[in-house]
Amino acid sequence: METIAPLWLWGVFVAFVLAALFVDFVVLKKQGAHEVSVKEALNWSLAWVAVSFVFNGLLWWAIKDMTGSTAVANEKSLEFLTGYLIEKSLAVDNIFVFLLIFTYFAVPPAFQKRVLMFGILGAIVLRTIMILVGGWLLSQFHWILYLFGGFLILTGIKMWWAAGQEESLDDNPALKLLRRVMPISERYDGEKFFTVENGKKIATPLLMVIAMVGLTDVIFAVDSIPAIFAITKDPFIVLTSNVFAILGLRAMFFLLQAAASRFHLLNYGLAVILVFIGTKMMLIDVFKIPVAVSLGVVLGILAITMIWSAKTAPNT
Repeated sequence: METIAPLWLWGVFVAFVLAALFVDFVVLKKQGAHEVSVKEALNWSLAWVAVSFVFNGLLWWAIKDMTGSTAVANEKSLEFLTGYLIEKSLAVDNIFVFLLIFTYFAVPPAFQKRVLMFGILGAIVLRTIMILVGGWLLSQFHWILYLFGGFLILTGIKMWWAAGQEESLDDNPALKLLRRVMPISERYDGEKFFTVENGKKIATPLLMVIAMVGLTDVIFAVDSIPAIFAITKDPFIVLTSNVFAILGLRAMFFLLQAAASRFHLLNYGLAVILVFIGTKMMLIDVFKIPVAVSLGVVLGILAITMIWSAKTAPNT
């Protein structure tokens, strides 16, 4: 797997991620369990977007300094931005499923932040592995690109037909499996993952929720990672754009939680985006769609869908 990024930039990226995790697991943990307000979620969302843009600026400068080419730096920076936007867009679907999980398990608002903290950590580890494996496969077997493309098209079609339908976890096979292998308490015990009942140590519903969030992210990663590989095959850009989008997922969750009804049609837009990206992958050896065009299409679809959602939002 070849990447244009210099080695020191990998070190800077790791430092960014470690600093972000330190803020999440150490600094913010001191706040204790509390319900995240819309204002707090908005401030953190803007902060994570700002950090991502700062890193993209550093990426542009590093590539410009290494290659001496502004055109190459612009192209790679645009690839990062497009990948970041696609991952952010698809993360909205993640968030709607997280909302379903939290509602189903009646997770107290004060405990939701802790669940998402561990969910983000697991997502970073699992997606890093999947991206590195996916990058290696693409470098060895070019035809896998067509497989990814076809999969995205089918996923987009399925998402379109499923949009608007009421979802339920009652028949979820993953949930049924977890309940078979793991005795679960009927009540929460603060933020603990295990509790003692009748002298026996068993899991609390909070551990079940984290397991479901982790499984959900793996499922959605199968869609989103191939989508970014359609923009660039550089593993550094695929990984960094993906991880920076994930780092802001928790704040984005609490922000969209308050406005979920206003985005009730967004899944239709995401379905169109997946079909577009899948088609782009299928045509890569015939006609290469410029990254700038891809970015414009994604932005246009999101804008149309969000305006459409706002105009047809149910009265509450």
